[in-house]
Amino acid sequence: MKLSALTAYLESLAPLNYQEDYDNSGLIVGNPEQEVSHALISLDCTEAVVDEAIATGCQVIISHHPIVFKGLKKFNGKTYVERVVEKAIRKGIAIYAIHTNLDSIMTGVNARICETLGLKNSRILLPKHNLIKKLVTYVPLNHADTVRDALFAAGAGTIGNYSEVSFNAEGTGTFKGNDAATPYVGEIGKRHKEDEIRIETVYPANLESKILMALILAHPYEEVAYDLYNLTNQHQQVGSGMIGELELPLNEESFLFHVKDKMRTHVIRHTKLLGKHVKKVAVCGGSGGFLLKHAIAAGADVFITADYKYHEFFDAEGKIVIADIGHFESEQFTQQLLYEIIRKKFPIFAVRLTEVNTNPVKYFI
Repeated sequence: MKLSALTAYLESLAPLNYQEDYDNSGLIVGNPEQEVSHALISLDCTEAVVDEAIATGCQVIISHHPIVFKGLKKFNGKTYVERVVEKAIRKGIAIYAIHTNLDSIMTGVNARICETLGLKNSRILLPKHNLIKKLVTYVPLNHADTVRDALFAAGAGTIGNYSEVSFNAEGTGTFKGNDAATPYVGEIGKRHKEDEIRIETVYPANLESKILMALILAHPYEEVAYDLYNLTNQHQQVGSGMIGELELPLNEESFLFHVKDKMRTHVIRHTKLLGKHVKKVAVCGGSGGFLLKHAIAAGADVFITADYKYHEFFDAEGKIVIADIGHFESEQFTQQLLYEIIRKKFPIFAVRLTEVNTNPVKYFI
């Protein structure tokens, strides 16, 4: 299939506008129109991973971490980033990254951590703002159901566990067409009054073009009147980190042994144990220190993440146990998650997990 078909599906699950401002998710190297039949999945895109893609006949590498975060001004092979990009281009291998946008969804990286640890009732720890918009349009009474159905089918009207959500109010619209108009109702040059329904519904901002196209195609009027509003509401199913609960509480040492086993980590750096039982657990794959205050506010007993610096451990202040399990270790199951996502949608597409351990951190035990 075309590479664009694969990336479009991934972005339908984890839209690019869900990523953080500093991130660089999406197609980094490659032509969307190129044909692909084999994909290689990795956490990082290193030279060894590109070599593996070449050896196994993979035309695209799907990595969690982007190989390019900042603009490259020179390509002279001095850094591993330049060498990876150069080799991929020479060999015709596409590189696609799905990073903080995959972190942010309810079924993404943090959900897999919760699942691995056996956490229940998981929810987003810090929901994102400015991802929801509102559409208002005005429709003749006898076309209201048709337009609503089209908007819902395009992805509008979903709030949490509810779909086909809208508000409707009846009123009167007026218009007068000029000589170039071809009005659905009324006469040219005369003001016309029409009984209409005002339809209001919300939608994900990333679906705006699809929803507006559905509106225009379903609406009977030559000129469709509509208003678009930016909302600052939180999107409860998109955001940073997650929090969940153990089915049965564990003492802190038993819980850390549980984490060490399930997350396959060599070592856990943690703050002072507080002598409490662990019931509620916050998690964030990768560098999640910015979520500490939210984990505390949510009542978490332990916060599992990575990349904590020495002085940042003091911020726990005896209110929570911080458990730094390592960046690679916290995100390693992302590879299997991506494998399952792709295989479920494209069961006959050849996809394989990298055999390269890209973790740059080694432990002297």
